[in-house]
Amino acid sequence: MKAKYGVPSALRTCHTALVEGYVIEGHVPADAITRLLKEKPPVIGLAVPGMPGGSPGMEGNRPEPYNVLAFDRQGRVSVYVRK
Repeated sequence: MKAKYGVPSALRTCHTALVEGYVIEGHVPADAITRLLKEKPPVIGLAVPGMPGGSPGMEGNRPEPYNVLAFDRQGRVSVYVRK
């Protein structure tokens, strides 16, 4: 599924979902998905590689800063949201 929908190898992680035509990879926060669906940027989707502490499902007593990354069909990756 990850290859089929164009998730770059370096961004692949534990969970993959499709939301209104966008790929959501990993522990992406709901507010980033809401923003994506509102703005509709020309990207394939969003990813949070790894399982950073403090991301959805990884809450605990050791939160760490992490980036939500956007990726497009040309393989370009950019920071969409800093958490």
